[in-house]
Amino acid sequence: MKHFEGLNTNVLQDEPLAMYTWFQLGGAAQYFAEPEDLDELIALIRRCRDAGIPFRILGRGSNLLIRDEGVAGVVIRLSADAFRGIEIDGNRVTAGGGARLGRVVTASVHAGLAGLEELVGIPGTLGGAIHGNAGIQGSTIGQWITTLVTLSDSGEVAERGADELTFDYRQSGLDDLIITQAVLGLEEDDPKLLSKRMQTHWIVRKSRQPLGAPSAGCVFRNPRGLSAGELIEQSGLKNARIGGACVNERHANFIIAEPEATSQDVIRLIDFVRDQVVKRTGVELELEIEIW
Repeated sequence: MKHFEGLNTNVLQDEPLAMYTWFQLGGAAQYFAEPEDLDELIALIRRCRDAGIPFRILGRGSNLLIRDEGVAGVVIRLSADAFRGIEIDGNRVTAGGGARLGRVVTASVHAGLAGLEELVGIPGTLGGAIHGNAGIQGSTIGQWITTLVTLSDSGEVAERGADELTFDYRQSGLDDLIITQAVLGLEEDDPKLLSKRMQTHWIVRKSRQPLGAPSAGCVFRNPRGLSAGELIEQSGLKNARIGGACVNERHANFIIAEPEATSQDVIRLIDFVRDQVVKRTGVELELEIEIW
């Protein structure tokens, strides 16, 4: 712990990570920290750089699987109020990277701003959603970004305009950067109509997904023009099981972790599904979730 002496941020050792993820699986972080503001975050990152210690940013853990052996280095969670604020001025929404995406969506809708209502029900933080360019049915969050404030792995703050950003399907080109704040330029609309549209999207989304069991959403990206879930179903893999991990019957692109599951069970099932799909359909599936 001598690497972190003198920091204002409390750094914990061997912090269990399962409780911070939707899968509720996996081992501990070698080090774990929740800085209170940007200055503390910068100081922590620079200390990691100087000591040669790797770090990762943890959002809400909604598309993340932690390996049973845990994570080396520092896991940083942007849970403090300084990273979660949401402000609305005209058609501009300014929010911290640690803000819950759901709160950003509902705040925008209630303010009569359209563009994000289709993203209702997508879990995670705003920063995580931007990193993965979260979206549904052709609408993605990247199309609404006007400005990002980012932090490099050396602790340098930069402001990036829309012309400096490149978004693609589930990609942002921001993998090595921490998103501390985002500004979204939305479109004015009737709040009542927006609320109805948001509720409709919510109902449809929830009707297609398993409820009440630990998972991390869609495991695989949809190949261009195809559905990963349909490919898995066509390969006869609904209800396929390894240990306590099971392909969901309602939505085949979800893997459910039953009480006895381990992360290794999920990883082995992911590998099995990918192998069977490529053998039976010729399509190689790519992961949408992250595995640490």
